[in-house]
Amino acid sequence: MNNFVRLFGGGLGALIAVALAGGSGIPPLDLSTAGGVVLLLAWISAWTVIGYSILPYVTLQPARAAIRRVLDLSTSEFVSAVAGLLVGLLIGVLLGLPLSNLADPYGSLLPIGTVIVTGLGMMGLTVAKRHDLIDGLRSAGFLRAPSDDAPAANEGPVNYVDSSALIDGRITDVVASGFLWGTLIVPRFVIAELQHIADQRDQSRRARGRRGLEVLAILQKDPRVGVELNDEDISGVQEVDAKLIQLCRRRGAGILTNDYNLNRVAQLNEVRVLNLNQLANALKPAFLPGDGLRVKVIQQGKEPGQGLAYLDDGTMIVVEGGGSMIESEVDVTVVRVLQTVAGRMVFAQPRP
Repeated sequence: MNNFVRLFGGGLGALIAVALAGGSGIPPLDLSTAGGVVLLLAWISAWTVIGYSILPYVTLQPARAAIRRVLDLSTSEFVSAVAGLLVGLLIGVLLGLPLSNLADPYGSLLPIGTVIVTGLGMMGLTVAKRHDLIDGLRSAGFLRAPSDDAPAANEGPVNYVDSSALIDGRITDVVASGFLWGTLIVPRFVIAELQHIADQRDQSRRARGRRGLEVLAILQKDPRVGVELNDEDISGVQEVDAKLIQLCRRRGAGILTNDYNLNRVAQLNEVRVLNLNQLANALKPAFLPGDGLRVKVIQQGKEPGQGLAYLDDGTMIVVEGGGSMIESEVDVTVVRVLQTVAGRMVFAQPRP
């Protein structure tokens, strides 16, 4: 296709050169002499090279870029863009009719300019405000809400997803359990961040990035939750965390993350936070002083004489005086419980 366009451009350039040379006398050539013929051939050759070189860049490549852009649009973005364009063109025609009565060139140029400006302006406006427009049409009765018999996946709360939650991977289990539903929004700059991590030379970071992309693919196939990939962005802001917080505030949505710093900043900005680590800690069994446990001491603790054991959910049990009981199962009594940022630590003593 590219070669055909180049050949067509070369032929078009040659035709333009002949038309210019024959119709307007540019350049003024005397074809009765050998020099004039050589200049004419050079003139045609130059225009042929120009057409051959330039035409793909002004036709084929812009068309391919436009097609890629359309394919990246979500269904809601495409429908709202078409509707906005039609409404804008109609408004432009109505506004341009009185302007056509003006004297030329204003009577010819102003209506066309009005149609272009209103069409493109309304298209951009409807795409940017499509969610508010859909909610308004639904409230006015023009759109029917989804039936209760077949609830849509995108009903319910709207939450933006950070890359840390996707890399963690437990989000799929939470969705499968039914505790997380509604719409999960993953902006494309978050996907770009995952792709950047997946392209790192360090093997561990590369594996983390790939896992995040795989988890996103699993979520897209899960009918219990709606996943929306969009091109929302905040101009002038480079940090991914800052972009997510501003998007959440703009839309009144929550943010799903495992990042401690993002969690704190979001809370300061009054953004609802769903933290998988906090959820996991909340679901761990509660221990009170005096409760009995049977654990297996597997290693030495930090302090002399201490032994460490772990429950199935990862809770650390610090056994006082258990340093000599490595690889042994012992009955212990809970003495105190310490909640830290990393999780819950239980201090216990062996039963007599």
